[in-house]
Amino acid sequence: MMKARVFVSLKKSVLDPQGQTICTALNGQGHASIRDVRQGKVFDIELAGVTDPAAARRELEQIAQDILANPVIEEYRVELE
Repeated sequence: MMKARVFVSLKKSVLDPQGQTICTALNGQGHASIRDVRQGKVFDIELAGVTDPAAARRELEQIAQDILANPVIEEYRVELE
């Protein structure tokens, strides 16, 4: 069994209102050193019957692009464990 993690986040050029709200809340709680927060999503995925890491990466990249992320406003990163 192979495990992977897919990270999805907004592109740097896209405003992140939720991240801005979190940053403001942290500053209000006394964490003055926090200057920016960007929020995102993490997907932990288990693959069964896959032994080729390159094939697994290709499949996960396709899944990330087609289903997990909106490529217009989001970027993603795949990590195999």
